[in-house]
Amino acid sequence: MSRSRTQVAIVGAGPAGLLLGHLLRAEGIDVVIVERASADYVLGRIRAGVLEATLTDLLHRLGIDARLNAEGLPHDGFYLSDGEKLIHIAVGELTGKRVTVYGQTEVTRDLMAAAPERGLEVVYQADDLALNAIETDAPYLTYSKDGVAHRLDARFICGCDGFHGPSRKAIPDFAGRTFEKVYPFGWLGILADVPPCDDELIYANHPRGFALASMRSQTRSRYYIQVPSSEDVADWSDDRLWDELTIRLGPEAGSRITRGPAIEKSIAPLRSFVFEPMAYGSLFLAGDAAHIVPPTGAKGLNLAASDVAYLSEALAGFFLRSDNDGVAGYSARALARVWKSERFSWQLTTLMHRFPASDAFDRRMQQAELDYIAGSEAARKSIAENYVGLPL
Repeated sequence: MSRSRTQVAIVGAGPAGLLLGHLLRAEGIDVVIVERASADYVLGRIRAGVLEATLTDLLHRLGIDARLNAEGLPHDGFYLSDGEKLIHIAVGELTGKRVTVYGQTEVTRDLMAAAPERGLEVVYQADDLALNAIETDAPYLTYSKDGVAHRLDARFICGCDGFHGPSRKAIPDFAGRTFEKVYPFGWLGILADVPPCDDELIYANHPRGFALASMRSQTRSRYYIQVPSSEDVADWSDDRLWDELTIRLGPEAGSRITRGPAIEKSIAPLRSFVFEPMAYGSLFLAGDAAHIVPPTGAKGLNLAASDVAYLSEALAGFFLRSDNDGVAGYSARALARVWKSERFSWQLTTLMHRFPASDAFDRRMQQAELDYIAGSEAARKSIAENYVGLPL
């Protein structure tokens, strides 16, 4: 068995793991990232594309921002549609901040490309990956690569390997607690090389269900509609999906839709999920390994970025200043922001979707809330400050 050592071993080479690796290497901390999948598979994951300043600030700080600066689309607001009118949430005006539309795949690509020149080692296609001795001060990873068994010793292991990865599963049942809400619908999404129907995102509440008009660039659009959890994507032709989007987005936005063949089409289930605590022994969890939010509030990747910001700061304190307080307090600090983001995502999901068990009273509550938002700057400001990202 080949044996090596590092200060921090990161499980998962998605954007959370790569970003954490870059932040630690920038501090001179030894890091190795181990990923079960191939680099091409990681890049093939189609995910969100609305970035808070929390994430873009980290990329600027690292200097991994050339394409972000050139191709990212700054956004100063978005719309909520109540079926009759568009309610503008002027994020920039209300908060002094903005979000940036730039695909998660592109963030991952940029972080990957910068890894070799910055001495960030990433091992892809690590088979039989397992976490060992995480309850001790000497944890280690075992895996096989090209038929050779490997052991990687570390002082800490960081699980950035997503909801289905091995990191969270390595924590004993008695040491953690799960909170979960599964929604009775999913999002059917289409990605197409067509210009977006509007300069800003539109979240629509329609009698036939929720719809979202989004984009990845000025020539690539991303649209979603709410569908039952039992729906089969094969039943949705491109034309059927475009027809449904035109109806749900309403006459104003629907009339501006440009149709085109799907590059990617899939159904994503919606759930809220939190695992507490986000640390056990020498293992820390970050991103989807610890929590999932419904995509309505665009918080998934951004919440992972705030975890990584907290965790990199804590680990730098431990290794560079012999400060144990940061690593000891990481879970509590991260969870405080996680739950606030869960609240916002749940609130927006509840407001903008049609639930199978809802009655006329529930619908009137949605209408009253949207009417209140339309007429109250305070309500719009509350939504705006959550959408743009709460301070770290």
